[in-house]
Amino acid sequence: MSEQFDAIIIGAGQSGPFLAAKLAGAGKKVALIEKEHLGGTCVNDGCTPTKTLVASARAAWSARHAAEFGVVLKGPVTVDMKAVKARKDKVVGASVKSLTDWIGSLKTLEYIKDVGSFVSTTEVKAGKRTLTSRQIFINAGATASVPDWPGINSVPYLTNTSMMNIDTLPSHLIIAGASYIGLEFAQMYARFGSKVTVIERGPRPASREDEDISAAIRDILEAEGVSFLFNTTIEAVAKAGHGVLLSLKSGERRSSVEGSHFLVALGRTPNSASLNLEAAGIETDERGYIPVDDHLRTKVKGIWAMGDINGRGAFTHTSYNDFEIVADNVLDGGRRSIAKRVPVYGLFIDPPLGRIGMSETEVRKSGKKALMAIMPMSKVSRAKERGETQGLMKVLVDAQSKEILGAAILGIGGDEIVHSLLQLMVAGTPYTTMMQTVHIHPTVTELIPTLLADLKPLQ
Repeated sequence: MSEQFDAIIIGAGQSGPFLAAKLAGAGKKVALIEKEHLGGTCVNDGCTPTKTLVASARAAWSARHAAEFGVVLKGPVTVDMKAVKARKDKVVGASVKSLTDWIGSLKTLEYIKDVGSFVSTTEVKAGKRTLTSRQIFINAGATASVPDWPGINSVPYLTNTSMMNIDTLPSHLIIAGASYIGLEFAQMYARFGSKVTVIERGPRPASREDEDISAAIRDILEAEGVSFLFNTTIEAVAKAGHGVLLSLKSGERRSSVEGSHFLVALGRTPNSASLNLEAAGIETDERGYIPVDDHLRTKVKGIWAMGDINGRGAFTHTSYNDFEIVADNVLDGGRRSIAKRVPVYGLFIDPPLGRIGMSETEVRKSGKKALMAIMPMSKVSRAKERGETQGLMKVLVDAQSKEILGAAILGIGGDEIVHSLLQLMVAGTPYTTMMQTVHIHPTVTELIPTLLADLKPLQ
């Protein structure tokens, strides 16, 4: 016998719990189904724990460089990984408890800890229960992708999830993948004191970025001891004592590398296979994502897909925005959509990268008449005063409308500073407004007007 609900939400990432609470607050009877834990990747093994670890790694780096600032520390700087993990667990635990207490306080919301899968277009199975509703929302997220290398299942490889359980210092951490997750862990563990080797099948790190940004990222990490093997593929994996042995190929050259720990950071796979989507008449694309329109609706009436699983954004902030859009459409009769959502994200190495809009490569491909300006962070007073002059700032604007097309700020505060340009971009404000505005000295943002004043036609 089916149990009737006003809404069913499968998955409790960054969209699900907030939508469930919003619907419950409107008096709706809501079922929130989650097989693992509230908060999804972000809270449990993504943003919250990794940025907490980044903070510990930053503290270790600062201590080792204290003498450069005239601060004398006696003895070598060491890292207590058990204490580092304990701090991370405490921060994560507080976030999960806060979310759990909040969800539990909502009288018309039932949290069901089980696997949710479709029975029909209006029915979902959760354990032995069958729930029915005319409104079903999917927020099942994604998990780490692991290639089928020969021998991979015979070694204790790590993903961004299992990496959260490490409380010892790897003597040699090998990372497969030089994208955002891999790069953050590479710098983090190099700062903790591990030898770190990153293997990348492409020619450079963060390949979706422009070449100058990738080159600067490489310089930052190599200066901290991270080794890169580019244009290199992994052919096989095997045990080597308590560690791993990787067989590699680069062009016609074959080699091997041995490490104590092996982290696979090669992207994410949507969690769509276990949902029995066929029963609801929902198809996925070739990568397993659920296609949606600009209002996050699937092709089946009454079913929405939010967050990583819809392939329209792979970040906490895009997932939360999905919730805002769906809530506006479903509860408030609004028409918010993702149609004009500006791409915006960060790479949280130190110093961080803040990215908005189009890259130089994308602008060139678009054929737009554009202006571009680039400034090294070594020209920024705040960066010099902090002794952190790595990186650069880059901005692109439309030559005719003078509106911002995109920007990249790789440097201290880059992930925060880029938002000032984002607001101009979203408002359609010409760059001249910011260029003619007085900013506080000494800050990083005060150099944005100077950067804009140096705009030149993109050749």
